[in-house]
Amino acid sequence: MAKSKLTKLELFVKSSHFFRGVVITLSLIVPLLAFNTLGYMSLAPSFIFGAFLNSPSDVPGSLRRKVIGTLISILLTSLITVLILFSKPNHYLTLGFIGLLTFGLSFLSAYGFRASLIGFSGLLAMTIALVVEQNSAQEIWIHALYMVLGGLWYILASVTLHKIIPKKDDDQLLSETLKLTGKYLKIRAKLLIEEVDRKPLIKQTFALQAQINEKHETLRELLLASRKRSGRSHFDEKRLLIFISLVDIFELVIANSWDYEKFDDLFGKKNKHLDKFSKLNMSMSQQLIQLSQIIITKDEIPENKEIEKCLLEAHNTIADYITIHQLPQAREGALTMRNLHDFQKKILQEVEAIRYALTNITKTSKVTLKRSEAKQFLTLQEYKPKILLQHFAIHSVIFRHALRLTIAIVFAFVLGNIFEIQNAYWIMLTVLVILRPNYGLTKERAKDRIVGTLIGGVIAFGIVILTQNEIVYGILAVVSLILAFALMQQNYRWAAAFITLNVVFIYSFIHPNAFSVIQYRVVDTVLGGAISFAAIYVLFPSWEVLNLKSILFKAIKKNNAYLNATQELYMDKEANSLTYKLARKEAFLALSELSAAFQRITQDPKSKQLEFRLIYNIVTLNQTILSAIASLGSFIQSHKTTPISKETSALFAKITNTLSRTEILLDEEHEIKIHAHGNIKDAKEKLLESYQILSEERDANIAEGYVKIKKADLHQLQEAHLISNQLIWLVSLSSNLRKGIGRYVEHFEKK
Repeated sequence: MAKSKLTKLELFVKSSHFFRGVVITLSLIVPLLAFNTLGYMSLAPSFIFGAFLNSPSDVPGSLRRKVIGTLISILLTSLITVLILFSKPNHYLTLGFIGLLTFGLSFLSAYGFRASLIGFSGLLAMTIALVVEQNSAQEIWIHALYMVLGGLWYILASVTLHKIIPKKDDDQLLSETLKLTGKYLKIRAKLLIEEVDRKPLIKQTFALQAQINEKHETLRELLLASRKRSGRSHFDEKRLLIFISLVDIFELVIANSWDYEKFDDLFGKKNKHLDKFSKLNMSMSQQLIQLSQIIITKDEIPENKEIEKCLLEAHNTIADYITIHQLPQAREGALTMRNLHDFQKKILQEVEAIRYALTNITKTSKVTLKRSEAKQFLTLQEYKPKILLQHFAIHSVIFRHALRLTIAIVFAFVLGNIFEIQNAYWIMLTVLVILRPNYGLTKERAKDRIVGTLIGGVIAFGIVILTQNEIVYGILAVVSLILAFALMQQNYRWAAAFITLNVVFIYSFIHPNAFSVIQYRVVDTVLGGAISFAAIYVLFPSWEVLNLKSILFKAIKKNNAYLNATQELYMDKEANSLTYKLARKEAFLALSELSAAFQRITQDPKSKQLEFRLIYNIVTLNQTILSAIASLGSFIQSHKTTPISKETSALFAKITNTLSRTEILLDEEHEIKIHAHGNIKDAKEKLLESYQILSEERDANIAEGYVKIKKADLHQLQEAHLISNQLIWLVSLSSNLRKGIGRYVEHFEKK
């Protein structure tokens, strides 16, 4: 237990989150000390505000985008500060600017995550400007100038430290992705042997899929974009190899999502024959989690003898099953376990590739992704005005959030002025950091902010009682600031606690009565939390179930494209490999969006979770369809397959047509192409007959004494079994999805 806690502490201290906390804190403390030493302390706040306000846009991504984003942020924050300071003598003018700026800046989130952070910096500048005491025009412009210099200083500090430790973000993201992938594989292991109810585990996979895909997108920007610009290095190739292996593992784990009801029928409800396969998944999961720590700690790579033992035990289970049930009765179960075992061996190969990459950093890896191909895998954010126009409608989640936040901020400002609340800007700041576009996240942040502030207040109260030492206050102010920034994305509750500690200790230098600071801080936070919660519930509520239609449409459309790419891969692997991988990426991202949307639905009030069971079934069906397609694609990629048959093409066409007709239910203006497929019943029968013929030939060989099967014959038997079963299953799944979407559309059209 003690060792585990020490490992967690080491991981935290060596993480890029802690490193970023140190960078931001140093960028504030160093100029403060410098201005104090030089005797220009009156200019220090302006400079420090400039550094602090422009730090939010410094998030993982390409260095070029970081610098450009921060420069835009510097220009925006300084202009907004000037605007508010000049308007302050006129209360109504200030109120008008607050409304317009809040709406405009929050609407920038239409351009993506980094743009939303730049908008957030602008909103922070607007709020802080309300308490800046600069009256004359000269003072205002000097204040703005030093804010610009502070922002440029932050860029210099950030870029310099980035050059010293250039791959900190890459390693952190790879570590987090490895850990999430390990957790995902662990849940899949539990699903194999779950005896009672798989629904809770399936819901957990939804959350993990969204998180993993989000990490993949950021890693693509970090690894592929930098590779495209600066060429290859051993370290870059190592990280790229790890990333490619992680993407392949993710596909394999998704592909390794079986028809569990069929498993129960084949192996019995308790699935004892699958215990060894589950144990192998668990062992590989643990290895991935260990490797995630090693990327950060740089410890030695652990041995994988346990995995090798589990792999052998799983392989022997197939022979034991055949011995118990005897062929030909055991063939169906044995082939199912054989396919499962093949997938697990492929996952293990990727785990070994990651181990190899972490060990052999000096050897050139076999990463053959061309620069022209790498560019196609990057999701580029558009910054055209049409993006804003597309969201300028009441049905847009971004538009509603901008309007909601504007009303809440204006209300907080008016409330503070009417009742002359001390430090009323804290209410506005609280609303700004708590109020999110959806109910669930706003509720969690409100709770974390209030609880964190109370925790920080109690700790600060105890420290102030125990000591009146300014040196202690100074040290604790610096430490709490580092921890607040380091935990901002990881644990918002404790980040809020450390922010409160920092504020109390800083105020302790200015005002001797620190208890009043704690009191007002808690009151302002509770008021801000209450305003945020009321706003998300009452003002233009955007319940997730009503925003699901477009996300469902995209997920089904991308699945259909993925299916078509898989069929093309089956026909010609060499010519269609890149097209397949691109379609796979798009389908996985669409799955991530759908999984994240479903998670948000579960966080909405129960009364707003309309038709929850139907939506759960639709989301599950969509995921299962993607898993079945991935299973086909993974098998086709890694095996020498026979030419695609007419019957197989017919089933592909049938599934494509059903998915296309499902798309039409969600968007009547969407154009589709219907493919001729002939008699599907005959096609199914002929495919099953092909498998039956191969089975009978195998039975005849066994009867003649040829018990050992040739590898080519085994692969052909596996192909006939997997392709026919997966395609027939997909026909049924796509039909069920269409029926489910039909009920969904019928229900919500009545609303």
